[in-house]
Amino acid sequence: MTCEQAFEDVYTKFKMHFYREVFGEFRDRESGLTTVETFCMEVIFAMNRPTINEFSNYIRISQPNAAYKVNNLVRKGYLRKVQSEKDKREFFLEVTQKYLDYQDISNNFMHLVEQRMQERLSEEQLANLTETLEIISRELMPEVPAYKKRRSEEE
Repeated sequence: MTCEQAFEDVYTKFKMHFYREVFGEFRDRESGLTTVETFCMEVIFAMNRPTINEFSNYIRISQPNAAYKVNNLVRKGYLRKVQSEKDKREFFLEVTQKYLDYQDISNNFMHLVEQRMQERLSEEQLANLTETLEIISRELMPEVPAYKKRRSEEE
């Protein structure tokens, strides 16, 4: 197996597990997220409290379209708009506990795989893997900005 095939295989398995769990967990709930809403929520969560404008710019949709999507997510209880203390005209998009519970489906599996890696791989192998993943994230994916810092509640 080539590196590309191995990488694609791992990425696909993470996605497939997530999709299976989401469909199984939420198929009977009327307020479940649509596919597009799921993608929107993942972007908003990764961006760490963006404004509607930042969100719309990032996913390259109009601000009215973004506002429509955001309002639906607020109505369903997955998102809330928090008014900026500095500029009362600005609102930050903040995920709710309902979304965090939804997202735990993916995180729980990721933590399980991480635990298995720690049991299976040597410290040196884990260090090499960590370094490789950091290089991929930091240097080889310039099209995707890093959103590590969380905006404070005071913004």
